[in-house]
Amino acid sequence: MERIVFARSSPETKLKVADALRSRGQIVAMTGDGVNDAPALHRAHIGVVMGRSGTDVAREASTMVMTDDDFATIVTAIESGRRVYDNVRKFIVYIFAHLTPEVVPFVVFALSGGAVPLPLTVLRILAIDLGTETLPALALGRERAEPGVMNRPPRPSTQGVINKDMLIRSWGWLGTVSAVLVMTAFFYVLRRAGWQPGEPTGPGTPLHDAYLTATTATFAGIVTCQVGTAIAARTDHAALRDIGLFTNPPLLAGIAFELAFTAALVYVPPLQHLFGTAALPLDVVLLIAAFPPLVWGTDEIRRWSRRRHQ
Repeated sequence: MERIVFARSSPETKLKVADALRSRGQIVAMTGDGVNDAPALHRAHIGVVMGRSGTDVAREASTMVMTDDDFATIVTAIESGRRVYDNVRKFIVYIFAHLTPEVVPFVVFALSGGAVPLPLTVLRILAIDLGTETLPALALGRERAEPGVMNRPPRPSTQGVINKDMLIRSWGWLGTVSAVLVMTAFFYVLRRAGWQPGEPTGPGTPLHDAYLTATTATFAGIVTCQVGTAIAARTDHAALRDIGLFTNPPLLAGIAFELAFTAALVYVPPLQHLFGTAALPLDVVLLIAAFPPLVWGTDEIRRWSRRRHQ
């Protein structure tokens, strides 16, 4: 690729260069420190000024101020900014992905006209939203920058934090896979107990205990799907092996907490009475234990396919 170097450029030349590049759809970063550099700094997408030697006017016109007057800091700052931007998107993907498996049980109940009992209660949704997903979501903000983050071209200036691809990934992919898995666990427990659509499952009926176990399996299944989603959300471009499974200790601690919290709600008698849960048998535990690798694995395959076609 042809490169053009402008040495010892005047402020007027800097302004013309910025205008010419912007007219060609390029993202422009401009450095300067004097009063006369202010128009070019302001016209560029990113104006960079020296913090020590730069004038007040130049600092006001710029976007980035280097406090150490070291040009290498520009690269570090941009990499840090891209990491923060990516981590905000990872946080959103993780939160949005759980909306689908939380909504689908109510949709199934409504569409069946009550023939399928409600697979999830509002109290357990609160336990998920306020108890199990908070710490892993916050830990995703501590992710390191993905490999090759500085090799990407700048994102379009019109692109927001939330875009169509993110919604497709969270709601349409991760969320749908999670919803299918948790409803599979729900129906597995009920069908194993001999339930047929329309049979009563309320208190005092022969299927009530099986119903409590089934709704508990739905709740625990959503939590284990959260684990798979958290692992998948750690990377948007690179493969998980490129960043390492154990390189985010706060996330591992958050996952350990949400699993311990879920186990307490499922197996501690006072919490069972409060949340209406029931102890899960071993086969159901083994079933939902397979959800994290399934959620992460399907997303990894989707991202691998995208990388192949790029």
